[in-house]
Amino acid sequence: MKTDFKCLDTLNMDSDLFGFSDSPGEKDYFQPLAERVRPRTLDDMAGQEHLVGPNGPLRKFLAGGTMPSMIFWGPPGSGKTTLAEICASSLSYQFEQLSAIDSGVKDVRKALENAEKSRRSGKRTLLFIDEIHRFNKTQQDTLLHAIEQGLIVLIGATTENPSFEVNAALLSRMQVYILNPLGPKEIEAVILRALKEDKLFRDLSIEIADLDFLLQFSGGDARKALNAVETAISLIPKGLAHMLLNREVLQQALQHSAPVYDKGGDNHYDIISAFIKSMRGSDPDAALFWLARMLEGGEDPKFIARRMVIFASEDIGNADPYAITLAVSVFQAVAMIGLPEARINLAQGVTYLASAPKSNASYQGINEAMSEAKSMQQLRVPLHLRNAPTKLMKAEGYGEGYQYPHGYPGHFVQQHYFPEGLDPKAYYRPGDEGREKYIKERLGLFWSERYGS
Repeated sequence: MKTDFKCLDTLNMDSDLFGFSDSPGEKDYFQPLAERVRPRTLDDMAGQEHLVGPNGPLRKFLAGGTMPSMIFWGPPGSGKTTLAEICASSLSYQFEQLSAIDSGVKDVRKALENAEKSRRSGKRTLLFIDEIHRFNKTQQDTLLHAIEQGLIVLIGATTENPSFEVNAALLSRMQVYILNPLGPKEIEAVILRALKEDKLFRDLSIEIADLDFLLQFSGGDARKALNAVETAISLIPKGLAHMLLNREVLQQALQHSAPVYDKGGDNHYDIISAFIKSMRGSDPDAALFWLARMLEGGEDPKFIARRMVIFASEDIGNADPYAITLAVSVFQAVAMIGLPEARINLAQGVTYLASAPKSNASYQGINEAMSEAKSMQQLRVPLHLRNAPTKLMKAEGYGEGYQYPHGYPGHFVQQHYFPEGLDPKAYYRPGDEGREKYIKERLGLFWSERYGS
């Protein structure tokens, strides 16, 4: 790809992409490329046709002159912030922006006060909250009244499933729209447009010799691709008539710009995988290291805690039945306390789970049972196990012959609990670790044909 540009006098340049000014201030030149070329209309957007295309809901909202409160759920670099800005400017709304990472209830109330001032002057306000999933319940609740009273249109951006991260009261008042990662052709269009229109680069002759490599690196993230291009250009000696961004230059650029830990990329999944496998392998020290890597990289602590709850049942199970209780307690503590103190709760949970006896018998048992249940939906419940709340059902034999275990020694009596026509089998096969050794012995006494040695 080769893009040539006309030489530009930085003191006499045309209006930039956003149309702010014919002579932008010096600070604009220090903005990253992704900010300088941020789209200002829906027609400038790359991708998200299901939202911004001719029949897309966002285009219809803007055409109608109003819009509901919304949540944009999508990966990094998919256009969440850009769409919010376009919505505000297209409707001439006052635009207030907060980041949930460094904003609290005080900041939200200040934004709402500004919205009230704008309303008194006859102007509506669009409040955009980036990473809204990081707000706790109290912070989210402060927004409810403002939405109900029409004080603001709220747009929240999140990379996490809003069903889990946004409280039900707030979620019920908002529409959720999913943004998809940009495809290779869309990323290519973003890069071409940036090099053609950016006020710093449109004068230059630039050739990207290995575009496929760059597209693969971006992973659907337009911001990441533009940052890589900008870094690569900065590595080329100044004054060259033609700038060639080959693979070597791009790789050097990626070493400068690629994050050590990317919550939305492959490294995210690699590190959580290493974390889980370290706990499964009973190595609390390695598990703590990977926990620290995730926390230092900005991972959501609730995501980590949820994986620990799953791990407690999948990999420990009844070898230590207390593990699930501890894991749930850690999740609740993390949700209530938040970082930085929640790292201590996570560390306690991680070291316990990693050190606990292990069993995946429950996990394997439910998988095997579900596999067989899919092909056995026609099997009937035996009459003696059926509920008999009416005389008619009793007359039909429902519940007849059922033996009540509590009426027998040891609160146990052998009877057939499987469906009619299905021979009993062992789905759950407890091991010899921890509490499961006792469970295995107990089941062997009750069901010797399945669990006897």
